Amino acid sequence: MFTFHHDASVPKPVLYDDLIGAALAVTEGEKDIIANMANLSALIWQYLPDLNWAGFYRVIDDELVLGPFQGKSACIRIAMGKGVCGTAASSRRTQCVEDVHAFPGHIACDADSRSEIVVPVVHDGNLIGVLDLDSPEPARFDEQDIVGLETLVSQIASRLV
Repeated sequence: MFTFHHDASVPKPVLYDDLIGAALAVTEGEKDIIANMANLSALIWQYLPDLNWAGFYRVIDDELVLGPFQGKSACIRIAMGKGVCGTAASSRRTQCVEDVHAFPGHIACDADSRSEIVVPVVHDGNLIGVLDLDSPEPARFDEQDIVGLETLVSQIASRLV
């Protein structure tokens, strides 16, 4: 099993390199996508500070359906194009929102969330779902988080189909 010891002084690029290594290690050889999403959610929760939600929404019958996550209970179904998750899914572009209350059509699953980043999970041109991270801190996510999470998702997408 992979052991991680968080050090807040580690620069984000190094933190994401470690996270990606751990993600690849825990999903190696595992074919069950739910198990992989669950472990990835737990790793992200463990690795990244200042989160109040980390998990996946899966594409099922042309809508987003709640998948494995860490945090408070969440919205179960999100329509494509609705909220931050639905926008990321329909556009297939990462959404990095500094203030969710200023995002048109934001879906408030947790009133404590202030910022959010959502990365589409695409494999062989097919949208599998989205990786969604929320934080109670305004402007928690930045360009380094976008790069780190997009790299993570590109590395593990084949293990989520």
